[in-house]
Amino acid sequence: MLARRATLMLPGLALMPRLAGAQEDWRQQIREVRFGMISVENERDAIARLQGLQAYMSRELRTNFRVFRGSDYAAVVEAMRAGHSELGYLGPASYSLARRVMGERIAPIFRYIDNEGLEGYHSVMLVKADSPFQQVQDLRGKTLGFSDPNSTSGFQVPGWFLRRQGMDPASFFARTGFTGSHEQGVMAVINGTFDAAVVAYSNERRNTFQRMAEKGMIPSGAVRVVWKSPLIPNSPIVMRKDLPAALQREVVAAFAALPERDPQAFRDMSSDARGLAVAKHEDYLDIVAIIEENAARRRERRS
Repeated sequence: MLARRATLMLPGLALMPRLAGAQEDWRQQIREVRFGMISVENERDAIARLQGLQAYMSRELRTNFRVFRGSDYAAVVEAMRAGHSELGYLGPASYSLARRVMGERIAPIFRYIDNEGLEGYHSVMLVKADSPFQQVQDLRGKTLGFSDPNSTSGFQVPGWFLRRQGMDPASFFARTGFTGSHEQGVMAVINGTFDAAVVAYSNERRNTFQRMAEKGMIPSGAVRVVWKSPLIPNSPIVMRKDLPAALQREVVAAFAALPERDPQAFRDMSSDARGLAVAKHEDYLDIVAIIEENAARRRERRS
């Protein structure tokens, strides 16, 4: 259901709006282009990974390009809604939230093709490697950590699928809570704050806990997977559509060329993805439906 795949590869130039005029210069209106990053990992590492992108886009757009990490997922959406950010990297669920509050003022432009050539990822449930839990059914009456209310793999998708498997998190687990990020979810399991946590996972060579081990944050093999969701479409790079047409055109062209023009910046930004694929709103319709169903369920429980 979730494994919608884009059929177009780069450069995606068909997405570029036509210039209103040959002399149009958006730099007179916008002195800085801002790129918001959701809080998947700690702020220091997130900003460090995007330094190459910041330098590359500053060169390509011939203006100041600044990256920032939101305090949570909703913060990046709010920054775009309020006009404080032109571009962003959102999860599928936070994109669905942005679409709900911004409508067609926001749209996806690209998503990663990961190191295995896939355009999707998974939600996985982790436990400590030396714990007795071998499958999610063993965790009945235990504790589960979610990452963020607007995280796709860290809350929305696992809750939806677990309920369909007869394990409603609200009653199946003794306690659930939010850890703040995927990395903090892994740490919460290792430290014993939660028996299990759900985090993002692309494949064995590219996932949350593997990157944490590479950075020396946790020992290799400290956690293991007991549950994995179906494929989720990879997170989109998004852009506000109320921006000047010339700026939109230059942004799309710059991102399309990034993997070839600055391979190191792209590898750092994407955690060694193979490339970019054109993204469109239709790629996320399944996720939008899940988010709407989850929201309706919460409203029913409150009424």
